[in-house]
Amino acid sequence: MSVPSHFAALRRQGLSSVLATGQQPSRVQRKGRYTAESMRHPGKMLPAIAACVIEAFTSPGELVIDPMCGIGTTLVEAIHLGRDAAGMEYEASWVELAAGNVLLAQRQGATGPAKLTIGDARNIATAYAPLCGKAALVLTSPPYGPRTHGHVRSGTRDGSGRVEKWNHRYSTDRGNLAHQGLDELLEGFARILASSAELLRPRGMVAVTVRPIRVKGELIDLPGLVADSAHQAGLVLTGRLAALLCGLRDGELVNRASFFQMLETRRARERGIPACATAHEDLLLFMPARDLNEDHR
Repeated sequence: MSVPSHFAALRRQGLSSVLATGQQPSRVQRKGRYTAESMRHPGKMLPAIAACVIEAFTSPGELVIDPMCGIGTTLVEAIHLGRDAAGMEYEASWVELAAGNVLLAQRQGATGPAKLTIGDARNIATAYAPLCGKAALVLTSPPYGPRTHGHVRSGTRDGSGRVEKWNHRYSTDRGNLAHQGLDELLEGFARILASSAELLRPRGMVAVTVRPIRVKGELIDLPGLVADSAHQAGLVLTGRLAALLCGLRDGELVNRASFFQMLETRRARERGIPACATAHEDLLLFMPARDLNEDHR
């Protein structure tokens, strides 16, 4: 697939550079399609984003891979769409949940086969050596840290009372990239992308969903840093789209931000910082430089 045809694929699916993937809340998108235990994972990919990307850039029977698959969202949406799927996850507890979600999808009629393994995604090309050169799409997202907002309950509407928090810890294993500093995280993610690219067939594509983050109050352009890391891994940015986390209704945005996102946004504004709650994720599209060089010969 050449660079211009990435956008042609979107147009064929009736899509634009802004994807309306937040029309339903995440819990509604997952209800009945994923096991109830899956809600324990604090950093899940939105199912509508995964389905939209897979449907736009692959065809039935083609292979989709997620090197950091968490509870298996990429795999589940792929096999529901009749694609083959393979995933890797570092944490054994999440692999168990991913396997349960794949089994549920197959019981619900998903026709695509799926492979799943535990391991360090920096070595995914070695772990899945028989799949090298076969994947049409690698779809994944980087970790945002060892903890996220998770689930919360507050005694008051404005968050000033006691806040109870659970399902917010992604990992307790210090070897997990989620525990590393930003520089180490980006270096590790670059290695994951480089290894994943070895699995791509000619003209295959890597898609990464990522959003800005705050580190000690400072807003970090993580999408831009991920694009730089991908460049180091031999990948060329060929598209940057917005996948909405908010809904659209009668021309207005429907907020889907979490309790803590809204609380932190309000507190930042009180300090004079022009903060906004996150309303979308960047969807970064890459192709290996080798394929683009081949196109220009």
